[in-house]
Amino acid sequence: MSDDHTHVQEFFTARAADWDSRFPDDGPAYASAVAELALHEGARVLDAGCGTGRALTPLRAAVGPSGVVLGADLTPAMLEAAVRAGRDRDGLLLLADVAALPLRSESLDAVFAAGLVAHLPQPEQNLKELARVVRPGGTLALFHPIGRAALAARQGRQITPDDPRAEPNLRRLLARSGWRMTSYVDEDARFLALSVREA
Repeated sequence: MSDDHTHVQEFFTARAADWDSRFPDDGPAYASAVAELALHEGARVLDAGCGTGRALTPLRAAVGPSGVVLGADLTPAMLEAAVRAGRDRDGLLLLADVAALPLRSESLDAVFAAGLVAHLPQPEQNLKELARVVRPGGTLALFHPIGRAALAARQGRQITPDDPRAEPNLRRLLARSGWRMTSYVDEDARFLALSVREA
């Protein structure tokens, strides 16, 4: 396991137990972002880097009982928190690295990823892996419940021009990874970039 993975696991392991209580008002933002994926009944969707599974319930509601909802995360403590919250009833939880998913190619209709990009050690290769498991024409939602400026202010830092989530940087990164960005919203209340899997 790389130092990058160890750092990510240590960061989230230390925060897993009280993660949901630190951000108790994010539920509506998650539900709104999931709605923009326009998933159909019976769709197959992955929550990549699912953490405590806050997207699993709206994802299950979107795809219905005949759909498939998977939640993959690298950190056991986050998945344990998802189970304690009962979110494992809405999706199958996988202890897995999004850089090497245990899924067949083109087996999914969509991927939802909240707060993931900033934690990817190799963003281009990792987004290519997400593209691998999604059928052509499938969708990707890169989401955060607050925008880049609000998040930077919360963390006491400045946004820099090389921020991978800045629109031109993210558009290029996605294009190199097999995705075509279709919409981009970066407001104080949310960040949401939607993309389509290229053929």
